[in-house]
Amino acid sequence: MNNDLQETRDFLQQISYDINVFFAKYFDGSIAWIFQVTSKILVLLAFYFIVDLGIRLFFNFLYKIIKKDKYPFVEALYQSKFPRAMAHVIALGLCSFALDSIFYKNMHPATKSILDVIVQIGQLIVIGSAGLRLYKSVEIYYILIKENYKLIAFKAVSQTLKIFGGVILFFIAIKIVFKINSGTILGSLGAITAVMVLVFRDTILGFVTGIHVATSKNLKVGDWIGIPKYNIEGNITDISLLTTKIVNFDKTVSTIPTYDLMSTEIRNYQVMTEGNLRRIKRSMIFNIKSFRFLNKEDYEKLEKVNLISDYIITKKNEIDSEKLDLHNADNMLNGQQLTNIGVFRKYAENYLRNNPNIEQKEIILVRQLEITPQGMPLEIYCFTIYSNLGDYERVQSDIFDHLLVATQDFGLEVIQVNKV
Repeated sequence: MNNDLQETRDFLQQISYDINVFFAKYFDGSIAWIFQVTSKILVLLAFYFIVDLGIRLFFNFLYKIIKKDKYPFVEALYQSKFPRAMAHVIALGLCSFALDSIFYKNMHPATKSILDVIVQIGQLIVIGSAGLRLYKSVEIYYILIKENYKLIAFKAVSQTLKIFGGVILFFIAIKIVFKINSGTILGSLGAITAVMVLVFRDTILGFVTGIHVATSKNLKVGDWIGIPKYNIEGNITDISLLTTKIVNFDKTVSTIPTYDLMSTEIRNYQVMTEGNLRRIKRSMIFNIKSFRFLNKEDYEKLEKVNLISDYIITKKNEIDSEKLDLHNADNMLNGQQLTNIGVFRKYAENYLRNNPNIEQKEIILVRQLEITPQGMPLEIYCFTIYSNLGDYERVQSDIFDHLLVATQDFGLEVIQVNKV
């Protein structure tokens, strides 16, 4: 390896020497100097592009022979163009070696000094670019293996590292360009830190939130959430260090500060979606004046309703048996009686329990709520076996279409609070 480097050094020095001799032979003074420096810079550029191309071809060859399905991180590296960035880093690193060889023995010192600065700044740029590509490759890797929570955590960490990495590279660039002592730069960081805390307040909070979200696994990209504070409901499309992007159901886009994910009430509907369940919780309001006890005609009519026929017959037998030992049995207020609202409540419950679109293992309730000035609400509480909006609304509408029409057979009056 050392022999190869020495041979390369000797080769470049020989080219440099030949350039000097050639232009000194045909030109005088400053003109010869201009041609010599220009030619050497062109040799340096040619060296960079040749090395860069060779390394890229080598990486492409490795990519083709490696099994990408077995090693998804290799696929992620290639998609992020990290090998190309590394080729630039290696090529520029070798350019430093080539620069010393081409401008050897203090030849053209002013030009070499400027080129040294340019190469070093270039190295900082390509190192920063390679770092960004590496971060991107990790993000792609987590997407490929579908690790959404790890992706959120990594985004929080990587974006913080990007900022601080950029600051560090900036200070190194200042040191290189202005020849400032490292101790002077470090000494000034104390004063700068206080300013950075204020400037990067949201960044720091976003970093903490990203870690919290990833470890708690409460949220991830793709989740359907609702944020009452902002009246937002939609799907998360991106969680970055500073902002979280949500696509609302009306196809508008909302962005909120990422740190709000930790300090604001958030409803996550994703568990409901993945469990293929969705709650129905809706009320019908009845006019209390339409409530009454069942009479003989009501019994005869409702006994023919399949969903409550057994219930009606059983309760009628109980009431008839009780009347045998009851004084003033003809008075409806004496003893137990069935009411139209009570029987309808039983009918609605049985209707839900026999509905194939309702999850029977979950709670099924038909309950009276507190009476309001508008009337008495009767609430339907159950879960559909569908979580997508279209099927959910269809099932809910079918249930209430049926029950609202059925109220007429029970002699009940549904209140319309507002005129339709």
